[in-house]
Amino acid sequence: MSSASPQHPRKAVVPVAGLGTRHFPASHAVKKELFPVVGRDGISRALFHYHLIELAAAGFEEICIIVQPGEETTIRTYLEGPGDAYLRRLEKYPALREEARRMSEFSDRVVFAVQHEQEGYGHAVYQTCDFAAGEPILLCLGDHLFRGSPLSPYLKLTQAAALAGGKSVSAVNRISAEELKGYGTIAGTRRKDSPEFIDVSLIIEKPDVATAREKLHIDGLQEDVFLGWFGMHLLAPSIYDILGEMIRNDVRDSGEFQLTRAQEIQRQREGYVALEMTGAERFDFGLPDDYLRSLVAFRKE
Repeated sequence: MSSASPQHPRKAVVPVAGLGTRHFPASHAVKKELFPVVGRDGISRALFHYHLIELAAAGFEEICIIVQPGEETTIRTYLEGPGDAYLRRLEKYPALREEARRMSEFSDRVVFAVQHEQEGYGHAVYQTCDFAAGEPILLCLGDHLFRGSPLSPYLKLTQAAALAGGKSVSAVNRISAEELKGYGTIAGTRRKDSPEFIDVSLIIEKPDVATAREKLHIDGLQEDVFLGWFGMHLLAPSIYDILGEMIRNDVRDSGEFQLTRAQEIQRQREGYVALEMTGAERFDFGLPDDYLRSLVAFRKE
């Protein structure tokens, strides 16, 4: 067992096991998370590659990528980079040659978990139970990217562990009533000394507007403004026990094992904390139109 404490999480999980159905037929040839995204530096990288850059910068030592069967070979080949002949071609492009070197370093800290059946987000996360090995994990949506200033959201959420007392911490941001259908949403009470921290009293996955207005209140927000999942969660190890129970007992929502239900059960048993993200942006690449918008926004200086 590692000596890492909840205050210093060192393991992260990035799921890329989805089918990418809404990007068909492009996703039939290339995984959505391997689609090209141009960074501020003008370098075109696979979407998931940016997670590795940010996680490494935030001090994460081990990263587990959740894949479908056989996909680990494709991703491993990407990270290992080109052969000697291609590398010689890159010598006239120093920035790209350096990028190839860094990619091989990422390869050393990446492992894979395989989701053999499409049984939901919670089911995908459960496949990383052996990887977590009793430690907290930072979970990042594979088809979103995140950016913040002065601290990256990855680092900000990691640092929040010190104030969470071993509880799970989810990043949240403000959403409108029209956006409720796409996000897990919380109720809770802000901490007086650190109002960006919220002690969560209820979590509901994709609530309707009436339910949100009745039950999902956060002080300091205007009418019909709520706090929903940002796409990053620092999950305490007990999440795996709960997901295991749900799978054994066949507890499903809309036919799948949902992570949000497990998070609500975890909240009921041991408490849960949310961190409102400010000075941070989320870029959603999940739908074709979102992909186009996010490509332009992510590239901007």
